Amino acid sequence: MNHIIQGRVWCVGDNIDTDLILPIDVLQMPRAERPRHMFRANRPGWVQEVKPGDILIGGRNFGMGSGRPAAQAMKDLGLSCVVAETLNGLFFRNSINFAFPALEIQGVSDAFQEGDEAQVDWVAATITNLRTGAILTGERWPELMQQCMSAGGLVEQLEAAGMLHPLGWSPAPL
Repeated sequence: MNHIIQGRVWCVGDNIDTDLILPIDVLQMPRAERPRHMFRANRPGWVQEVKPGDILIGGRNFGMGSGRPAAQAMKDLGLSCVVAETLNGLFFRNSINFAFPALEIQGVSDAFQEGDEAQVDWVAATITNLRTGAILTGERWPELMQQCMSAGGLVEQLEAAGMLHPLGWSPAPL
């Protein structure tokens, strides 16, 4: 996975919970259908405007709420990453597990307007506003989390290490 991401910015506010991102009734749907319902309560029609590689900028407490696979749905929609003032811990861990870059960078919500172009380096924990030239830096992830992201997510990392059998594996008959 390339650690440099560049894309168009979408801005959301503070306290965006997982129910706004991925409503509970959507979890009963097949995975491929879930992204079409993201943010339907607070940004109706938004998913039709998102293009692959776009970047989501959040405020404080982004991803609060449950452990539902909101990060997976964001990745499936085509978003390349989320950068927020602060991230809920459970959302952050799920982001790593699904290999969806998520960074906390103070001042990010004030540094961007919707439609700006951003460049994110998730290894260096930096974001650059390509319109203004502003560069902001957050805290880098621990090496183990970077390895999980580079492996494609937690399941893929465990499979590669031989700690988990690949999906669809079955033992040889006796």
